[in-house]
Amino acid sequence: MSILDNIQERARLKKCKIVFPEGMDDRTLFAVHTLLDKQIARPIVLGDDIQIRKRARDLGLNLPSSLPIIDPMRSEKRGEMASELYTLRKTKGMSYEDAKKAVDGVMYYGAMMVRRGECDGLVGGAVHTTADVLRAAIHCVGTAPGIKTVSSIFFMILPDGKAITFGDCAVMPYPDPSQLADIAIASAETHRQLTGEEPLVAMLSFSTKGSAQHESVNKVIEALHLVKQKRPDLKIDGELQFDAAFLESVGRRKAPESEVAGRANVYIFPNLDAGNICYKVTERIGNAQAIGPVIQGLSKPINDLSRGCNAEDIVNVTAICCLKA
Repeated sequence: MSILDNIQERARLKKCKIVFPEGMDDRTLFAVHTLLDKQIARPIVLGDDIQIRKRARDLGLNLPSSLPIIDPMRSEKRGEMASELYTLRKTKGMSYEDAKKAVDGVMYYGAMMVRRGECDGLVGGAVHTTADVLRAAIHCVGTAPGIKTVSSIFFMILPDGKAITFGDCAVMPYPDPSQLADIAIASAETHRQLTGEEPLVAMLSFSTKGSAQHESVNKVIEALHLVKQKRPDLKIDGELQFDAAFLESVGRRKAPESEVAGRANVYIFPNLDAGNICYKVTERIGNAQAIGPVIQGLSKPINDLSRGCNAEDIVNVTAICCLKA
């Protein structure tokens, strides 16, 4: 069984309710059809019921009448949600009118469903920007206990079937040491949730164990110390160059005392430039499958999609969302 098959099978056992805010997006409808057919999750779709079902028929999809389709503009819960959101955000300057307008939109309405326990997670972003998704997520569910930083990983399936985790590749442009430490801790837990493996975390740099001196190297070293203080149980090391983290022969030569070098399965990049470039190179030149971005650091799972995603991507991200629920 491949790692993705394994993730889908484990998701199937959880029977999670996942809300899809972008009900009029064709890729979302194909994904919902697959999720129902394979019983990976129990979808809830947001939007106009009549228009969505008509569009599904036009696409040759037979959505069951039992599929919940909710129009936020017609929902009886709009007022409750607006009041709750206003209470959450009024100290940050949100007015009641702003809250009402927000929950009339599908992204905030879906995020409030997650907050209120009406569903287990949200998958969106096929149409909306990452900023749209994250804004609703942070405003409605907030960050996880002990974590102040919302970040992301890409789950990379290499051609040989091995799965590794790259963070952060989509959210935090230039993390400071504290934020980088949060990214490392969250990425380790995401990898453990998805694979069942013990995370072996490499804090990446252009230096390995003092081979270069620079303020950006010092940032990675400081982040490593913070992680060790917060999570002394984690197997983590740095600063490491990618080859020292990935290849056992190089790791033995460059960092012989390290329990991570040459064995890492979680790779933490010092900034978004490095992370975003590396995951795309690994995908396009290395022929890896990139799944994500998977948002992490939130108190409840709300997952973003690339606007260039396909239906299969949405199915895979949904299965991951179920495992994080």
